Amino acid sequence: MNGAIAYFEKAAALLENLRRNELENISRAASICTGSIAKGGLVFLFGNGHSRMMCEEMTPRQGCFTGWVALVELALSNHANIVGSNGLRAPLLLEKYEGYAGEILKGFAFGPHDAFIVISTSGIRPVIVEMAMGARSRGLPVIGVVSRQHCEQSAAAHSSGKKLIDVSDVVIDNQCPPGDCVHEIEGLEWRTGPTSTVTGAMIINMLRCEVAERLVALGKKPVMLPSHQFVGHASAAQALEEFYEAYRRSLAHLYA
Repeated sequence: MNGAIAYFEKAAALLENLRRNELENISRAASICTGSIAKGGLVFLFGNGHSRMMCEEMTPRQGCFTGWVALVELALSNHANIVGSNGLRAPLLLEKYEGYAGEILKGFAFGPHDAFIVISTSGIRPVIVEMAMGARSRGLPVIGVVSRQHCEQSAAAHSSGKKLIDVSDVVIDNQCPPGDCVHEIEGLEWRTGPTSTVTGAMIINMLRCEVAERLVALGKKPVMLPSHQFVGHASAAQALEEFYEAYRRSLAHLYA
């Protein structure tokens, strides 16, 4: 169990680094998100590739509430087949195309109280940088979730020379090392044991819980998505329907 224990200890150390170093940035991000949701705005989450998982960790997820929108572009993140149709090659190519993010953003009429969270461990892909730039140009504050160490050490891939850390109003460092993986094995050229899922999910849930508390303190009780695993639970079923309806209403201004 050497590999299992080594990974656990390294991932746990990164979580402790997150707690020690990023509480102020998480608080700043929570202020933005609370302000948006309290005023009837929406907080969008975007990430391509594996980062898409962090968007869905926020919503729809048990314990989430209206105000969050996972902006998941399937062409950039549906690659589980690896080869053939819906494989990995096309998304890896698409994320390098400048102008793609702008076309996604054109599909929405963002409101004055909306905000954006852009998630990328590297923080350099053109689609990521353009998504953040496009949101800011529309007046939305941008929160970047990124490995600062990886991003700072990597060359910019966007023609502007910008990276996610350059175009975010608040940066939350997921504490991951360059390349994400932390476990080295003698005889293997590449490391294994990626950690951005662990630290990224922690960031998302810390942010969710902090925003929920702040909304309640403001008298803005959020409409919750209950656990729908309580089969036959009448109260949970009713709360689920209330969530659907509240979520539908919350999107109205996007298509005005």
